[in-house]
Amino acid sequence: MNATPGSCSAEMPYGFLPRLKDLYIATELIIAMLAIIGNFLVCLAVSWNKKLHTVTNYFLVSLAVADTLVGLVAIPCAVLTDLGHPHHNLPLCLVMLSILMVLTQSSILSQLAVAAERYMAIILPFQYQRVMSPRNAQLALLLTWGLGAISGSVPLMDWRRQQAGSSYCVFTCVVNMSYMVYFNFFCCLLVPLLAMFIIYGHIFLTIRRQLKRIAVARGSSENTRTAGSGSTGTEDSGSSAAWGHDTGNRFSRQAKEKAGKCKTEVRAVEEVQSSVGSLIDTETTAVFTNPGLRSASSGSSSSSCGAADPRPGEPNEVRSGLRSRQEVRKATSLFLVLFLFCVCWMPIHIINCVLLLCPQCRVPMSLTLAAVLLSHANSALNPILYAYRMRSFRHTLIRMWRALRSFRLKRQ
Repeated sequence: MNATPGSCSAEMPYGFLPRLKDLYIATELIIAMLAIIGNFLVCLAVSWNKKLHTVTNYFLVSLAVADTLVGLVAIPCAVLTDLGHPHHNLPLCLVMLSILMVLTQSSILSQLAVAAERYMAIILPFQYQRVMSPRNAQLALLLTWGLGAISGSVPLMDWRRQQAGSSYCVFTCVVNMSYMVYFNFFCCLLVPLLAMFIIYGHIFLTIRRQLKRIAVARGSSENTRTAGSGSTGTEDSGSSAAWGHDTGNRFSRQAKEKAGKCKTEVRAVEEVQSSVGSLIDTETTAVFTNPGLRSASSGSSSSSCGAADPRPGEPNEVRSGLRSRQEVRKATSLFLVLFLFCVCWMPIHIINCVLLLCPQCRVPMSLTLAAVLLSHANSALNPILYAYRMRSFRHTLIRMWRALRSFRLKRQ
């Protein structure tokens, strides 16, 4: 991959590094197998469990399909081209490299589509069902794959201008580095990355506000209970009848105040639960895609309003600590998504920038191959980041495994 123009027609890229070649191919095959198996299980779980047929999961399936094709097609093409194949066949070489770029670009855009869909589900929940209708979701998926196909196929559109003197299909000898840096990196990677930073940052700030609202609602309800209990001890009663009448009125007022506080707290809890749940555990998005589920969930929340505090015996410091730890977990999940995205994709593009802007600089072959492996490893990590963190997916996979094991036992 890292070849100077003078060496493009000389010898096979790894003719002088046989051990590096074997290690690279073995690692690529392992990544391909993990990407294929992991993403195939995501698609299988959605098709097997009808409860997972939500708009959110359709976007996740699109991402899984793109990553599966990366393992099935893109990585084998990358291995062949990194070995210099095909020889003396520039059009076929460009086709193989374009397939690699189309699928990896589709995977990146699918991650952006997942982030945008979750933004709609969390920030604009009441407009979600109207905006993210099945038809609009299909159009969004078609747009994602169309943009990926167009951006990845640019080298094919003017293939006659490519260098024709390469004896081997080496990426840096065949594909124009100006295209890889100015178009593929600046436009097709940095723009989605910046958009995801903005989206997840807004989601995180929204969750923080909702958590503060819950804390305020719980604090006000506790103050109300404390004030009520303090006033009952100082109440002066003239007669038993008057005392009973005043106590009944006081209990009535307290019940109304408690009901009002309870409604406020339930609304805040519902909002933050839907927000936090849709952030990583996207199964709660069904609340917005199925009208009947929202009323059911709100009913269950209101029925347990009397026990809004899951641990009423614990002090306020403990409950605040629990809320803080929950907030830290969500922030860590957001950081993990973006951090791994940057770790996987930035190194190879930085190397491309060095090759374009500093032609005399020598980038070690081992560093280049490690960057290529990281970019491909993103396809194997995506199902772990997006799908397997969802309880519904994990439970579905467990049920599938138990069903398969029981079927095998019956056959034996």
